Amino acid sequence: MKRKALTNKLLVLGVDGMDPRISKKFLAEGKMPNLQKFIDRGAAREDIRLLGAIPTITPPCWTTLATGAYPGTHGITCYWRQSPESLDAVVYNMDSRNCLAEQVWNISAEAGMKTLVWHWPGSSWPPTSHSENLSVVDGTQPGSVNMGVAQLDWEKVIVATPEIKEVRYAPRVDKPAGVGCIITDLEDTLDNDVDDEMMELWWGDTARQGGEIRTYVMDDEDTEVVIGSKVAYDIVNSPLKDAAGWANAPAGSKEFTILTSGGVMRRPALILKNQAGEYDRVAIYKNKKAETPIVVLECGKMVTGIIDDVTKKEVTKPACRSMKILELDPAGNKVRLWISNALDISNDMLWHPKSLYQEIKSNVGEVPPVSLIGGEDDELVGEIFEPSWDLYNKWQADCLNYAIKEKGYEVILSHLHNIDCAGHQLWHLGKTLPPWNYTDEKTYQGFIEKFYTQTDKYFGEFLYLLDEGWTVLILSDHGLIVGENVPPIIGEYGGLNTKVMEKLGYTVMKKDENGNSIREVDWEKTRAVQIRSNYIYINLKGRDKYGIVDPKDKYDLEEQIISDLYNYRDERTGKRVIGICLRNKDAVLIGTNGPECGDIFFSVEEGYNRLHGDSISTSEGYFDTSVSPVFVAAGSGIKEGFTTERTIRQVDVAPSISVLLGLRFPAQCEGAPIYQIFSEDI
Repeated sequence: MKRKALTNKLLVLGVDGMDPRISKKFLAEGKMPNLQKFIDRGAAREDIRLLGAIPTITPPCWTTLATGAYPGTHGITCYWRQSPESLDAVVYNMDSRNCLAEQVWNISAEAGMKTLVWHWPGSSWPPTSHSENLSVVDGTQPGSVNMGVAQLDWEKVIVATPEIKEVRYAPRVDKPAGVGCIITDLEDTLDNDVDDEMMELWWGDTARQGGEIRTYVMDDEDTEVVIGSKVAYDIVNSPLKDAAGWANAPAGSKEFTILTSGGVMRRPALILKNQAGEYDRVAIYKNKKAETPIVVLECGKMVTGIIDDVTKKEVTKPACRSMKILELDPAGNKVRLWISNALDISNDMLWHPKSLYQEIKSNVGEVPPVSLIGGEDDELVGEIFEPSWDLYNKWQADCLNYAIKEKGYEVILSHLHNIDCAGHQLWHLGKTLPPWNYTDEKTYQGFIEKFYTQTDKYFGEFLYLLDEGWTVLILSDHGLIVGENVPPIIGEYGGLNTKVMEKLGYTVMKKDENGNSIREVDWEKTRAVQIRSNYIYINLKGRDKYGIVDPKDKYDLEEQIISDLYNYRDERTGKRVIGICLRNKDAVLIGTNGPECGDIFFSVEEGYNRLHGDSISTSEGYFDTSVSPVFVAAGSGIKEGFTTERTIRQVDVAPSISVLLGLRFPAQCEGAPIYQIFSEDI
């Protein structure tokens, strides 16, 4: 069926983790003027809310936005898929080949519209259309472009003082809470083996090879919030002394040494004086014979696009870094310097076509690394983490505008991860709770505001499109709450959650000689397990490898589990912590049924849920936060200054894009066009 297009050019600005409730707070305070302009010139609900798909976690929700199908239909039901071999293991799931529903970008490309899918996590990579009109960039992980495959070296803090006697290197130091950045006693860390497993899990491509990932969440220390907020980086200690043996060292400069590449590569550096005789710059060189530095850093300025060689696994490649001076004593007695992770500038494996990567590099610049350190260290959050996203956001905006102005793309669906990345590191610190009594909630609430105003600045890069005939949709996959309580050990997306299920007697862990649970399931006694955010699986005979539950008893066991979960009370407060429980067949009501979902779907009750993922999208939290996603539309084909009372669902976005572009709906689409906001009747 042919229909008249309401627009010929459409841009989706997707922001992972953006919450309408706190956006409204900052809008009312005048802190998001660009978002306000889109609202004034477009259409949305009064609360700018979108009803999110369930589970409220990144890959399912972005896939629902792209297909108009619920997770139970499209099959992307978490970050992970259940391992076909093991009930306690998962396999990587952010792969378009696991998606069972048609994506709207394939329709626009095959209809002859030049289409770009930019870092859309969950169902975009690898490309699923052979149309020459379709370009796809990354999408294999939500962090930032190329971070999943191009990482060569970790972040570092270099500390140099005259008191330090020799150059020392300590990899991945997990800084204790409350300890400042200056760590000069490295003796306890120098001989430890470096475990890169977590780094490779998040950033490497090991997980994408299809192997099982087995993680047990047994206590608070195993949860993603606790792990994600820890500050871990390489530390280099160096003597700071008068420069000697240099080919071109300015008068009065002092030298120190930087170690990179797991400590095997050295870079000499100088602190330099200004005309007033104060030290205010750092110059880093390839070696002392070099006439010119790799980079000169000024106090207070983060610099990106710094190209230097990095060695990993005995292979040396040029890589891009960012750097910033954290502290420089004007008298020349101390320097602290941050160096970002390093991205391989030759890695184009997640760009289609690969020529697009070369064009972006040549015309916009190298992909800037984003920091992953900060968390409970407010200095690093303010000085490093947040500014690194400023640089990345500007680079991404420039990339999308280059694609529009110079490459002629007509349809762009894009994803930005700054708010969600920050949320997983520090949103939980927006309320003072017992595990983090040493942090100040007002400081972290200020950081939340900074990430929203940062995002508003990003939106401002695209306002001009409204005057050039474009339609712009601003939306997100979910919001992020500041938790009211420390969540119970159930509903964590990263692995097998044992504590509550063990207390209820359904999961049995093997014991050590002292009777303490170890990280191994006793399958001979385990009747059910909870894994992957919201799913409970019965250990069923004939289906599961170690199944002990007779299929004829499955229905009654599900009833018992549901009853026990509703009756379970939080050990800290005595209140109910489970929101809803549904058998798989009944979960069709919320779109979480089918073979990729568990035997039971449940949610964690409001007030006990984590950032997102374990609850329903209407949940609200502390500091005016919620799990709901956001939706605003403006431009060609959209009513101006219009407020709708309609409940807008994530499944409605893809068919609305189809109507706006005059195209057919995706084949498995279960949503309906948001016809109330269109400028013309359909």
